[in-house]
Amino acid sequence: MKFKTIVITGASDGIGAAAARQLKALGHRVIIVGRSPEKTERVAKELDAPYHLADYSRLSDVVRLASELCQYPKIDVLANNAGGVQNERVITEDGFERTFQINVLGGFLLTNLLLPKLCESRATVIQTSSIAANLFGSDFDVQDLQNEKNYKPFNAYGAGKLEDILFTRELQRRFGEKGICAVAFEPGVVRTNFASESTPFAKFLYHTPVKYLFTISPDKSARRLTALALGTPGKDFLPKEVYSGKKTMKLKFRDPDGTISKTLWDSCLEMTGKYL
Repeated sequence: MKFKTIVITGASDGIGAAAARQLKALGHRVIIVGRSPEKTERVAKELDAPYHLADYSRLSDVVRLASELCQYPKIDVLANNAGGVQNERVITEDGFERTFQINVLGGFLLTNLLLPKLCESRATVIQTSSIAANLFGSDFDVQDLQNEKNYKPFNAYGAGKLEDILFTRELQRRFGEKGICAVAFEPGVVRTNFASESTPFAKFLYHTPVKYLFTISPDKSARRLTALALGTPGKDFLPKEVYSGKKTMKLKFRDPDGTISKTLWDSCLEMTGKYL
């Protein structure tokens, strides 16, 4: 077996931490990235793994993180797993709406800063999306990335998770021939600390024990991430697709010629241009 170097963001808890445990148990080198110093260090010590801290609500953290990750000889897999639901519309110190920045712009910037190493490593880039992309993102407006129109937590989150899928498609289109393989997956509704800062409904949805609701365990959901991280593109999964379990997920939002994906990418480039 070829052992891989795998970077997982949002790995201090939930799906990210569970996937890190699974991959480490199989002998792979896992690099933990998280926001909370205490939780991130705890997972890293448990796995005897290196770790890095970054708060995606500060893009300067993402730039520093990219610089630190570039020190590794290669990165076989980058799992952009960090994300969250925000109860209110808040503007970050960088001037962007927080839900959009945490779920989309942070991962976009990190991926672009790491592109030379990812291409050289012929890396798989995995985006953690969500069924919310279909449930709440079908009315996505690429001209309203800052969620200024009638902000609602789950609508903003759904739009962000849809953007992660569109980002996956455009990443594959632009860099597939240069060695990148981009893929996305939806983990299901997972029992974690996710959405702990959001609405009472979100807390109920994600924190209620499985016997009372249709939530699944982080370990089970993480198997989807683990399978993609270890899978062979074209054999075990198709690049630029989004997976729900072993099957591709049909996207309600239509972008047949990729125009919206291109516009999204160009808009994110403009927003993060001073860091690239």
